[in-house]
Amino acid sequence: MRKGFSLITAVIFLVLIATISALSIALSTQSVKQTSDIYLKSQAELLLRSGTEYALLAISGAPNGCLRDVNMTYNNQLDINASIMYIGNGLSGTNCTQLGSDIDTNDSNRTVIIDTIVSTKDGVTTEPIRLHRRTIQKP
Repeated sequence: MRKGFSLITAVIFLVLIATISALSIALSTQSVKQTSDIYLKSQAELLLRSGTEYALLAISGAPNGCLRDVNMTYNNQLDINASIMYIGNGLSGTNCTQLGSDIDTNDSNRTVIIDTIVSTKDGVTTEPIRLHRRTIQKP
């Protein structure tokens, strides 16, 4: 009777240890995935700001002063797309996407609205990352 009881106790103990081991392995793989996703999301947030600033720089260096969009790729993992729309009078060039010309002051002339989108390329992560930022700037 004692040997049977000891055998049942040993089996229960082994099942308990196996369950705890399987749970710890599952949690460790999940934390690695979360760490890489958090890293990519933080990188995308920084590139969102940098993409907007780069679009402003590209506007100031454009030959006719008008750009429609700026597209970049970072580290072959993230795509950065900035679309640019203008508000103001006397905009020259065929690349200008003009939203309106009803402005009250000359200080508001040539104001730009920049929509910046950062997204991961296909196959980089299992959970795709896509961030959007809209800013109104004066180049």
